[in-house]
Amino acid sequence: MSPPMSARVEQLLTAMTLDEKIGQITQVDRSAISPEQVAQFAIGSVLSGGGGNPEPNTPHTWRAMVDDFVAASRGSRLGIPILYGTDAVHGHNNVVGATIFPHNLALGAAGDADLVARIARATAIETAATGARWAFAPMVAVPQDHRWGRTFECFGQDPRRVARLSAASIAGLQGPGSGIDVLACAKHFIADGATTWGTTGGAQWVPWWERAYGGEGWQIDQGDARIDETTLRSVHLPPYRAAVDAGVGSIMASYSSLNGHKVHAHRGLLTDLLKRELGFAGLVVSDYHAIDQVSPDYHEAVVRCLDAGIDLVMVPFDHHRFRTTVRAAIEAGDLDIDRLDDAVARILGVKQAMGLLDGEPEVLPDPEVVGCAEHRALARRAAGAGAVLLSNRSGVLPLRSDVPVLLTGEGADDVGLACGGWTIEWGGSAGPVTPGSTLADGLAEHLGSRLVATGATAVDSSGLDAQHAPIGVVVVHEPPYAEGMGDHEVVALEPAQVALVRTVAEHVGQLVVVVLSGRPMQLGEVWQLADAVVAAWWPGSEAAGIADVLVGARPFTATLPLAWPDAPSTGATG
Repeated sequence: MSPPMSARVEQLLTAMTLDEKIGQITQVDRSAISPEQVAQFAIGSVLSGGGGNPEPNTPHTWRAMVDDFVAASRGSRLGIPILYGTDAVHGHNNVVGATIFPHNLALGAAGDADLVARIARATAIETAATGARWAFAPMVAVPQDHRWGRTFECFGQDPRRVARLSAASIAGLQGPGSGIDVLACAKHFIADGATTWGTTGGAQWVPWWERAYGGEGWQIDQGDARIDETTLRSVHLPPYRAAVDAGVGSIMASYSSLNGHKVHAHRGLLTDLLKRELGFAGLVVSDYHAIDQVSPDYHEAVVRCLDAGIDLVMVPFDHHRFRTTVRAAIEAGDLDIDRLDDAVARILGVKQAMGLLDGEPEVLPDPEVVGCAEHRALARRAAGAGAVLLSNRSGVLPLRSDVPVLLTGEGADDVGLACGGWTIEWGGSAGPVTPGSTLADGLAEHLGSRLVATGATAVDSSGLDAQHAPIGVVVVHEPPYAEGMGDHEVVALEPAQVALVRTVAEHVGQLVVVVLSGRPMQLGEVWQLADAVVAAWWPGSEAAGIADVLVGARPFTATLPLAWPDAPSTGATG
């Protein structure tokens, strides 16, 4: 089970005290620990959770924050530097000013492995420029139910497509050669995309459970995958096999369960299948607070998860309790010291592959590269490449260049709505959350004075009263969300947005509807009202790229990465 150890890793492991070993398997949120405590307790990893940003939130303040933690860890007794992790899932998306790429569902629609690799490489450069060397990406789940709030993080429903694009993302993040530039993390092992609606169980013994999960949402995310082994292996395992073959250095366990058994405590999956059968030699990291959900007895939860094969535990706040619990488990004989040593060796092995054990601070890109013009041009191209032409019944697209075009809808000129979830804050939000270009910006470039932007929204369409044009473009949207907060039993446009489409249809000769969303949505009468419908997904900070395909500067080439429930037959699936 244990991968072979290098002489350097064996030397460090032999020199470590029990407390230093325990520190090495501990990952703490940056808000819950100081750089001095990282050195004091020989902590192995620090992370920024969704929205875990310094103030002010800039690339330079990020770099200073991470550098402080890394420098402190190098000052510990053995000088083992931390791994600093962050949810860089569509670009370095927590950082204001970073390039925000389309979410994976849009990249799955594009189906271009080279494009995915180039995006991952740009993400690695911007992530490393802020000092962080670990991206909790890519998501390699195969979603089976579009009501799942994490559908937008997935490449699609075809395991072969997911496997191919996941491998490309890992190659882009980790870089060429035998070293690792930015550590990739395939997630969430395994079958998190197969959970059953209504099976998300509340861990009421966790103090924050009701606050975090007690309201709307969490109906399928973190639920129970009730599937047989054939389905597990044929649908959900191939992307992980591809990830391991691509040399991924870390894999994150899933919050969810497999046939009632929490994955975090499932030795058959984490050790027997992943480590032994697939030969995964990297580290397995837990998800945020995930071990807490395994048992109301914290001691039991810690022992079961570590024994099952978790190597690095995302605590993330009370690291004192975790460390003392692991020590007590070792001293009581409840946890085998060999299992702890294996976990530490895996973590150190990854750090060695990243060059972190070489003794010299790493040379990283300058923070000025974050959000650079080259990366934004790539993001703009990706936004257009992922847009799917769902219908074009009257040939209204590409837009004519000789007639006025009426543009309306909240999402037409809103960077936050184009970026979606996991943008600056955990759940994302509307508004000018970060610099970028919008669909309105792109159409203005192409159409100039022929573009008539009304500013009318789904809430207030009064600005349309005096407006008439041969062609109208309405941008409708799904509000941003993340994880289980996006679990919606009915995924459909809000009535006010449908009403806006209906109103605009009365003021134009031909109508184009652009949908900003994290998944397919029921559009209802919009299909009949619109001459053309475009799935733009959440295209990121350079949504001007959607304009490029609307006007024909680039062709529509994307296909649907999963079925659109109420779409008429269009031939757009692939």
